[in-house]
Amino acid sequence: MNEPTPLQPGLLLVLSAPSGTGKTTLARRLLAELPDAIFSVSVTTRKPRGREQDGVDYHFVDVAAFQERIERSEFVEWAEVYGHFYGSSQAVVDEARARKGVAIFDIDVQGGLAIKRKQPDTVLVFVVPPAMDELERRLRERGTDAEETIRRRMLAARSEIERGVASYDYIIVNDDFERAYRDLHAVVIAERSRRGRVDLSKLKLEKPAP
Repeated sequence: MNEPTPLQPGLLLVLSAPSGTGKTTLARRLLAELPDAIFSVSVTTRKPRGREQDGVDYHFVDVAAFQERIERSEFVEWAEVYGHFYGSSQAVVDEARARKGVAIFDIDVQGGLAIKRKQPDTVLVFVVPPAMDELERRLRERGTDAEETIRRRMLAARSEIERGVASYDYIIVNDDFERAYRDLHAVVIAERSRRGRVDLSKLKLEKPAP
C-alpha cells in the first residue's frame, strides 16, 4: 500500500487546459476572490503578442537571462515549447509555503506534471470544453487566427486533453463559466481542508517530548 503524499503548508494549484477553454479567466477570478492567493507569472523568451504586458501576462526575457535563472535554480519547472523557453518561478512556491497561501499556476500539462514531480502535494486541475466542436467555435469567434492556425490549435488541444484527463487530479467541464468556477472554488476549499494542511497547533494535540 502506497504511503499518502505528505502535505506541506500552502496549496500549489495548477490549472491547465487547451487554448480557448477559459482557463485563464477562471484563474484570474480565483485570484481576485482569494485574498491569500499568488499568481505565478511565467517567464518566457518569446516576444510579446498583441496587448500582452511585461510583468502581467509574462516576464519577457532573452535566452541568456533565462539560462542564468536556470543556473541559479530559480525555476520550479521550465521547458522549451515551439522554439521558445517558458518557466515558473520557484519564488512563488516559496512565498505560498511561507504565507500558507495559494499559488496559482496557469501552465500546460507538461509544466504541471513537472511541478508535481518536484512538489508531490501539488493539486492538478484540468479544464475541458463541453465538446471539441464547441472549442473550435470559440477559437473561430476570436477572429484572430488563420484557418491553418485553428487546425493546429485543435490538434494540440486534443493531445493536451488526452494527457490532462489521464494524469490530473481533477477535471472541470467549462460548459457554464459560473458553474465551472464554483467547481474550481470547491476544489480549493476541499484541498485546504485536507488533513496536514489545516493548522492545528493551537489545539496542542502533540504529546510533549519525554
